[in-house]
Amino acid sequence: MEISNTSGRRKTSVARIYMQAGQGNITINGRDMKTYFGNELLENIVNQPLAIVEQVGQYDIKVNVNGGGISAQAEAIRLAISKALVGNSEEVRPALKKEGFMTRDPRMVERKKFGKRKARRSFQFSKR
Repeated sequence: MEISNTSGRRKTSVARIYMQAGQGNITINGRDMKTYFGNELLENIVNQPLAIVEQVGQYDIKVNVNGGGISAQAEAIRLAISKALVGNSEEVRPALKKEGFMTRDPRMVERKKFGKRKARRSFQFSKR
């Protein structure tokens, strides 16, 4: 039984996964995926790499994720699962890369600058 450990990131979310052969149970921070997300769209995002390589229900996945919002966490988990699948079998890489699952999304919130109200928004100008 091969165990694969990988991590995925998105914005400020970091997901560490432990993947091994099993019945398809996905546990996120000690809770079942359905109770953690409670949203079918986010569950589909997590399952996308497994669906593309037609291995849904073949792996038990334990996830530790923190930071960011739940949609960023789902995308971080998706990247980690994709990396783990490629680690197990290199021939699935082209299919996952074509869908864009092997690329980390680097977009992050721009920092606030001094003298500004937000990152770029200035204070309101008053002529008098």
